Amino acid sequence: MAPVVSNEPLLEQLMRSDTAAFARVLQQRSGLRVQVLYTKIDRDRNNKPRFTDYSFNLSDSLYFYPASTVKMPIAFLALDQLNRMGISRDATMITEAAAPGQTAVYNDPSSADGRPTPAHYIKKIFLVSDNDASNRLYEFLGQERLNQQLAAKGYPQAQILHRLGISLTEQQNRHTNPIRFLDTAGRLLFRQEAQTSNYQYLVRKNPVGVAHMKGAERINQPLEFGQKNRFPLRDLHQVLRSVMFPGAVPAFQRFAYSEEDYRFLYRYLSQLPRETGFPDYNQPEHYDSYVKFFMYGTRKQERIPGHIRIFNKVGWAYGFLTDVAYVVDFEKKIEFMLSATIYCNSDGVLNDDTYDYETVGLPFLEQLGRVVYEYELGRKRKHQPDLSRFKVAYDR
Repeated sequence: MAPVVSNEPLLEQLMRSDTAAFARVLQQRSGLRVQVLYTKIDRDRNNKPRFTDYSFNLSDSLYFYPASTVKMPIAFLALDQLNRMGISRDATMITEAAAPGQTAVYNDPSSADGRPTPAHYIKKIFLVSDNDASNRLYEFLGQERLNQQLAAKGYPQAQILHRLGISLTEQQNRHTNPIRFLDTAGRLLFRQEAQTSNYQYLVRKNPVGVAHMKGAERINQPLEFGQKNRFPLRDLHQVLRSVMFPGAVPAFQRFAYSEEDYRFLYRYLSQLPRETGFPDYNQPEHYDSYVKFFMYGTRKQERIPGHIRIFNKVGWAYGFLTDVAYVVDFEKKIEFMLSATIYCNSDGVLNDDTYDYETVGLPFLEQLGRVVYEYELGRKRKHQPDLSRFKVAYDR
């Protein structure tokens, strides 16, 4: 069922109800490149969801750097591809190096048994937004196949062109590593040779800022993002919806998952670092809100209550801060989807490591989540939702 798109300026009304928190965003929405998409969910007597989408300053043509949010579709597509190949997500995944800039992986000390596996990579992606884990799945999918699959699922404007957290050339990102999958006895299940992408991506111009740093040198020109990743907020929102509500999206947007796969993803989309045994993320630097920006972004000393679960993926880089989430309160019987991005770079200089995440971005996303949550608390529902599908065990 396609969502109803409402023209009601609900999000702006909610923000205007708390002008102290949102005055800057309301006044500088263009300069801050703010985009918000909120989905109200109403259930019928059979618990079937009906969606109504509300937006604020949403535009597919308003570029933002998606940063680590692209790890979400990468993880989803990697699990889908493994299932289509008949390979378990718990198979050993050996990555070789065959070209300049590539690195190999033969073991993973952070896993319980030392084996690198797709399941463990997916786990690390959602728990702490691990760059290397995402890059290994990018290498498995390959640039060309990855983007072809995104287009086939209805996201032709999305472009995932490069690995994250490492500096490689355009050509190096077109080349991906040889990979072997082994069973637990070490027997070969599948060998994938090194790949070269011939993907012809859209030529675009996306200049950002007034200047950028190149090492110690300041270049008084915008930084061009035309060859960097692109993923419209509306599409990221829909990708998450297709996993949280597979029966409510067109068949071509669903993934080849079993119910057990959904349980696996729901666990790690919502699990907190302190609830994890391998890797041991129960460390001060991995506080509850480390990758949970809505409602808790600035509250680094506060524990998120167990009855609230946020199934999400965040991203932050080059001054862009983004969160794409499905929020559930099992105690109050509340559920909603919320996605937002904001550009936090008041000096306009990129690559100077001086961004306004703590003073602008995180306070905005936290308050946005809270104002939507309070609205959800106050609105009447004809039928209370049965949210049992999203309750999972978080054993360490």
